[in-house]
Amino acid sequence: MNLPTIKQNGKTVIIVKEPRVDAHNSAELKDRILKILEGGERNLIIDLGEVEFIDSSGLGALLSGYKNASLHSSAFALAGLKPRVRSMFELTRLHRVFDIYSRLQEATSS
Repeated sequence: MNLPTIKQNGKTVIIVKEPRVDAHNSAELKDRILKILEGGERNLIIDLGEVEFIDSSGLGALLSGYKNASLHSSAFALAGLKPRVRSMFELTRLHRVFDIYSRLQEATSS
């Protein structure tokens, strides 16, 4: 899975450069998030701007990241959700759980 990580305004951003986050690659995303949090990062943003599809495994990986961030007293946000991906969060009511920003720039400046 292509998951470049950058620092922007003191926050760590994982950019998901995949069209799909599903059962085939969600474990890798989950592991990357956990590794960054265990490394001491306190402000993590997941940029989903290139993701066209996410399934329950992908949602589960992000929810796991959110829970681990809470355990590490870290901020955890999502950015750049396309309409189809955003609808999955709304259908599952997870849009009430996550801090979701329409653009990465909004997330990094908050």
